[in-house]
Amino acid sequence: MARKSGGKGGNRSDGKGADKAKSSGRGLTGRNMRVNVKTARGRTASSTRWLDRQLNDPYVHEARKQGLRSRAAFKLIQLDDRYSLLRRGLKVVDLGAAPGGWTQIAVERVAPDENKGIVIAVDIQEMEPVGGATAMVLDISDPASSGVLLGALGGPADIILSDMAAPVTGHKSTDHLRTMALCEDAHAFACEALVAGGTLVMKAFAGGAHGELMTAINRTFDKVRTVKPDASRPESPETYIVATGFRVPE
Repeated sequence: MARKSGGKGGNRSDGKGADKAKSSGRGLTGRNMRVNVKTARGRTASSTRWLDRQLNDPYVHEARKQGLRSRAAFKLIQLDDRYSLLRRGLKVVDLGAAPGGWTQIAVERVAPDENKGIVIAVDIQEMEPVGGATAMVLDISDPASSGVLLGALGGPADIILSDMAAPVTGHKSTDHLRTMALCEDAHAFACEALVAGGTLVMKAFAGGAHGELMTAINRTFDKVRTVKPDASRPESPETYIVATGFRVPE
């Protein structure tokens, strides 16, 4: 099944800037009163800042209200609302799926129980199952993983999602390179597992290796956009690459 390339607006990106993606669908339902977090004995300054951010993040509150497993779900919502990436009946692979926020949205919009769509959630660790999705424990850097997933899908995927990021060490250069290595793995996997015309959506971090990744992706997709969803924190270096129109190597 061919995946329709392109989306609603946006131009081919060279990775130097990022479009803004806002949600026109399932989004924030109200405002929250600010919670003042005081320092406490035994709590570091960084822990206090993290707690303050969590308690005063409207997406964290909204995720809990809506039964979503993570605030990251709103990033996929906003990307899909803008580019119409997820449609009923598609075969979807969600890489780095735990705890399942993106998988929940994929199931909701692909509706696999109502048609022939498939959603497979992949992670290196086990996660609580999401109804309507198949969870698999796999390392996509393993060359055998693409064959396993293609077998589970019954053919190539229409769309591959990746919100993967390496565990943070606190050293910016190291964190950037480790996460970009995961992006390279996701792109390599997409080149083996996507249908002609398929779509890759993945998180990437700004930095030295970002340009090389964008060059590689531009070679294999018709249209590539770099997007910063509203749900992505302003201080975060993360952006999302939306690549449509996969060109199968001859």
